[in-house]
Amino acid sequence: MNKLLFTLIVSLIGLTNTIIAQVIAVGGHYQGRDIYIQNPFSASGVGFCVYEVRVNGLVTTDEINSSAFAVDLAMLNLNFSDPVTIEIAHKDGCDPIIINPEVLKPLSTFEVVAIRVSENGLLKWATKNESGKLPFIVEQFRWNKWVKVGEEEGHGNPGENKYQFQLVPHFGINKVRVKQVDSTKKPRYSKAMEFESNLPPVVFSPVKVKKEISFSSKTLYEIYNMYGNMIARGYADKIDVSNLERGKYYLNYDNNFGDTFEKK
Repeated sequence: MNKLLFTLIVSLIGLTNTIIAQVIAVGGHYQGRDIYIQNPFSASGVGFCVYEVRVNGLVTTDEINSSAFAVDLAMLNLNFSDPVTIEIAHKDGCDPIIINPEVLKPLSTFEVVAIRVSENGLLKWATKNESGKLPFIVEQFRWNKWVKVGEEEGHGNPGENKYQFQLVPHFGINKVRVKQVDSTKKPRYSKAMEFESNLPPVVFSPVKVKKEISFSSKTLYEIYNMYGNMIARGYADKIDVSNLERGKYYLNYDNNFGDTFEKK
């Protein structure tokens, strides 16, 4: 009877610990830096809040019985940009704080070592000193502004990385660049490249329209209403405008900016 009661008590204690335990998780990629955690006392005042830390499912050997401690990622034989998931198990009623979670996010540090564009708009560029996988955003200068036209996933390697992207050129002089935006929200740009297209200029018709606008060839386009709000964009040789309200609209297409048409 006593043995049964003891077994029941131990089981209840284990169940209680399972219920009141909480886990904070943070993920990212290894960037060569450690994670620091602020570790308050437990709600009972006995011992510290955190009782276990796991990295990629493995319990760490870091000393966690202090008011602040480091998770030494360098000890785990991680390669630069390897995926990292950190789970911090803590007691109920207290909240440890991850002081520097941003160190698991890549920074944009790329340097362009070569960039060129062919006559048909094939953009090629090479980089070095990337410090993590971030997408490269490809932008063309159209309609008096830089317009995003696509993305290429970055390789994230410190050595040479090569990329290419097929642009849709417009008539005349074209300008293009690539950029990255990291967790600081500050964009990092390549220099702008210019190239000339031999494509003929695109024209549209009619200027007074009921159902459909036609272009002389496929083109990127934007439509704005009288209040300056963009209401449509795309890449086509025809636009169905039958659902637009009557009135005047502004049309950007090819390398033309602010042309107008009237919806009847």
